[in-house]
Amino acid sequence: MSRMVKMQKAVRQVDDIKRDPFEEYIRQSEPDKRELGYAWYTAMGLQAVDGLAASDYLKKTAKKNIEGEITILEAGKLIESYYNESEERDADRTKEADIVSVRIAAILSESSFTFSVPQYIGIHRRLFEGVYSHAGKIRDYNISKKEWVLDGASVHYGNALELQEMLDYDIRTEKEYDYPQNSVSAIIPHLARFVSQLWQIHAFGEGNTRTTAVFFIKYLRSMGFDVTNVTFAENAWYFRNSLVRANFTDLSKGIRETTEFVELFLRNLLLGETNELKNRYLHIRWKEEKQDIRDTKQDIQNAKQDIDRSGNHVEVTEDVSRKTKQHIQELFETFGYDQFFGRTEVMKVLSITASPASVLIKRMLEMKLIYPFKGRGKGKYLFRRGK
Repeated sequence: MSRMVKMQKAVRQVDDIKRDPFEEYIRQSEPDKRELGYAWYTAMGLQAVDGLAASDYLKKTAKKNIEGEITILEAGKLIESYYNESEERDADRTKEADIVSVRIAAILSESSFTFSVPQYIGIHRRLFEGVYSHAGKIRDYNISKKEWVLDGASVHYGNALELQEMLDYDIRTEKEYDYPQNSVSAIIPHLARFVSQLWQIHAFGEGNTRTTAVFFIKYLRSMGFDVTNVTFAENAWYFRNSLVRANFTDLSKGIRETTEFVELFLRNLLLGETNELKNRYLHIRWKEEKQDIRDTKQDIQNAKQDIDRSGNHVEVTEDVSRKTKQHIQELFETFGYDQFFGRTEVMKVLSITASPASVLIKRMLEMKLIYPFKGRGKGKYLFRRGK
């Protein structure tokens, strides 16, 4: 079965996942179930980057975990037993998809994370131990991969002799980077470049994209981003293809590497935008006068989210006073989902003193309307987009 046919099959199976009951867990309000639903949904969706799809048995097992009937550890043991009972069940590498999905769900459910090269390599080891002989090992050979999106051409991946140095450099440089303080929009171009460059190193022979995606999600969450949504789960193949386009240049055909597609993906992930993420738009021969990708890309330099386009109010519970609702609305109209704010900004926008500003922030945190954002200084927050 060709890679393209496998990809098409995986995409169809991802479409089946979209109709799966996991949606009810992602949407409902109990934090544990919501986060577990997201973890499982993302874990299964990421298998599409290698043309794989999880089994129905895994989906049933995942639901038991989400409902609290079993732990993730017990879910992993059930999956291992399921395949040990019969080798015939491993059709189209479903065993790999199921085992790795359990492990991704486990990692995404954990709060611990260290932004480091050993953590990156360790994630690969955890995901693929017993699946690949090279789990947790940096490749010692050069590679090329024919890409559908490049008409069969390949990205120039990192040289095997330099992979450790390249990883060390990228992680160190990212640690030293001083992110803009004003908005998420200002951060996205840099994040797109960082993840694109990390992926292009291709430190591992197999499982590189899944490892990079899990590491990147953990990194975003460690900075405070609320990324518990379906963007990765439903657009995993687009994510990989956007990384391919970010690292390919062929001047003879007028093609230059570009992170614009990664940025569209990240704007959906981090800002809740609804940019159309179609794989055919990424193909190097995609041409259609009516479809101008640059027109679908929102103004990256615009620091303020278009509130009218995304909804101009937030849902506030009935037990909140009219004045408090009005204050929350004013803050949302000022900052939207894009801009960071703290007590000083609240005081300025609402013309109130420090004490009531602190009380209001505390109340919004209790209602889960906002969440703390790390790395932007003490006491910075973002409005939480409803799921």
